Amino acid sequence: MQQLLNTSLVGLTLGFVYAAFALALVLVWRSTRVVNFAQAPMAMVTTFVALVVIEGGASWWLGLAAALASGLVLGAVLERAVVRPVQGGSQINAVILTLGLFIVLHALAAVVFGNRYRSFPAPFGIRGLEVGDRTVALTPTGVFTIVAVLVVMALLVALFRFTDLGLRMRAAAFNREVARLLGVRVGRMLTLGWALASLVGSLAGVLIASGSLVHPGFMDSVVVFGFVAAVLGGLDSPVGSVVGGLVLGLSLSFVSGYVGSQLVPLAALLILVLVLLVRPGGLFSTTTARQV
Repeated sequence: MQQLLNTSLVGLTLGFVYAAFALALVLVWRSTRVVNFAQAPMAMVTTFVALVVIEGGASWWLGLAAALASGLVLGAVLERAVVRPVQGGSQINAVILTLGLFIVLHALAAVVFGNRYRSFPAPFGIRGLEVGDRTVALTPTGVFTIVAVLVVMALLVALFRFTDLGLRMRAAAFNREVARLLGVRVGRMLTLGWALASLVGSLAGVLIASGSLVHPGFMDSVVVFGFVAAVLGGLDSPVGSVVGGLVLGLSLSFVSGYVGSQLVPLAALLILVLVLLVRPGGLFSTTTARQV
């Protein structure tokens, strides 16, 4: 019973970690219709910015603020200077470009920050909570991660459903010419979408790094699992990305705990294939693309 509880709690925490990154992918997809594979190294870079600030004597919270601010700027700069010039053609151009950015940002981070492992502090304790005379596999930092992801999900839902800004962002993503005729500043909306997605990704990076070791490749596995979580829930649904993260986190935790950790990547692949075969739009998809 204790193993079942701890395995479930570990899966819950992992699920919200994957959901945090999936939310960034969902945000950039909903606002620009681009799958940003460079989201992981972008989050990695801003996490190192936070670490530099913290190692300089500042608090964890100031480091988080520095990461969010640098993420906002990085997303906007990359969209305007790198992604914008290729967005007039096929959508695959932007996707290939983000793969290139993945490699470039990795290399730059290794040069600037080094390849050695560095410890990233946690905002709260990393010792399991005590329930009665037992210690469960849920830490105060894990609780903070869960709350932070739920807050971000609620804010994204509110942005796209209840604000004019969210409506303009979605209009610019779906049909730029019509949006321009309606007075939407499409360029600004695309830049804002990348900036906000990078901000959310920066939050995810700091949450994932807290209480663990970081290096330029520490986000590489997260981008795979975060992408699976986003596809599982539906790339158009912030709520779906959180649910997808939870389903994936719990599934992989049980595979690791009861079958073997070496089968975790295979389990993630099987989940992705099953979703694409049964419900390609994700569990929370509500519309189907019109074929012309």
